[in-house]
Amino acid sequence: MNKLLKTLACAGVALFVSAQPVLAQQTERVPALREKVYSQLARAQSVADEQNNAAGIAVLREIESRADSMNSYERAMLWNFFGFMHYDNGDTTKAIEYFGKVVNETPIPASLKKSTLFSLSQLALSDGQYQKSLTYLSDWKTLAEEKELAKAWILEAQAYYQKGDYAAALEPIQRAIENAEKKGDIAKENWLILARAVHYELGQTEGVARMLEQLVVNYSKPEYWLQLAGIYGQLEQNKKQLAVLEAAYQQGFVTTASDIRNLAQVYYLNELPYEAAQLMQKFFDEGVLERNLSNQKFYAQSLTQAKEYDAAIAAYQTAADLGDTAEMLAQAAQLAINIDNNEQALQLAKRALSAGEVKSPGNLYLVQGMAHVNNKDFEQAITAFARAAEFEETQAAAQQWAKYAKAQEKHAQQMANIDI
Repeated sequence: MNKLLKTLACAGVALFVSAQPVLAQQTERVPALREKVYSQLARAQSVADEQNNAAGIAVLREIESRADSMNSYERAMLWNFFGFMHYDNGDTTKAIEYFGKVVNETPIPASLKKSTLFSLSQLALSDGQYQKSLTYLSDWKTLAEEKELAKAWILEAQAYYQKGDYAAALEPIQRAIENAEKKGDIAKENWLILARAVHYELGQTEGVARMLEQLVVNYSKPEYWLQLAGIYGQLEQNKKQLAVLEAAYQQGFVTTASDIRNLAQVYYLNELPYEAAQLMQKFFDEGVLERNLSNQKFYAQSLTQAKEYDAAIAAYQTAADLGDTAEMLAQAAQLAINIDNNEQALQLAKRALSAGEVKSPGNLYLVQGMAHVNNKDFEQAITAFARAAEFEETQAAAQQWAKYAKAQEKHAQQMANIDI
């Protein structure tokens, strides 16, 4: 049996060679496929096998000229041969046209009509004819047995999804997945991907998470782990996001600069700033992370939150060389005064003020004033506080500090007089 006849047989198409009509599990009697017609169709396929489909189609056209003398089943088989050859040629449009002619013939065996309708639904879907695909599938369901319906759910879901009717696509894809689980099977990867896409289009973030959870468990791939972490982040499930990202990192799935930065940020959000800083430092050293302003600034912030103040000051100074110089130096100056590094705070504040425009120059004058107070340079402190008082945002604090500095200066003078 040649390849097309084998295909037809596998599809459940009976090749009747008897001259007597047959009953194909339907109320209408189906005529037989006569030997002479079968032989002609077999010849067309033989020519196609030996030469090419174009030659086989030419033979079929000769047979088509005698279509009026054929019965409905024979014509259906002729159209079927046309359809298969056009499909084999990659001409989906022509294949749909001829398979459509098959199902329009009557009477024909129910098995032939059923298998052809399902094929038509698949072909129409691949050809972008989504509504036609659904129509063919609806007609197929009228002939299918209950146990066969499951194989149509994915096709139906795909057609609705491609058509943009995401709500309609959800029910069949869910049924397919649930049916597999009931039988103790694992839902196929492409089913879960489709379900994830449907949930995404419907804005059902928790549904997306459920599908990604199954993809991670059953088809562990880097992209599924990273996508699941991202979805947990959207759901503000920070602990889960961290657990998934850490697991992905341990498996070697966190490799790109953006993924590394994301993991560091998740550490930071989960109050693990030291781990964030360590991760950044590791990949700075390895050359994976670029030491640009954004990365360096985040690295400095992580060190600050981890109370690694000396390292944070150094990190902000490095950031100042990469851009936004005045602000980075201002951050470093603030840290220096917080840990009583007075000389460093004075130097950094001065550099920040001279570097260009800063968001809050008043704060830098406050830093200078506080450093001078700590150094007991009260006159310089009072001068710095006077400058800070010129800015509305720091006026009140500067005035309070100025009073304190004056009181301390007076006290120091009194103590000096006593010593004399």
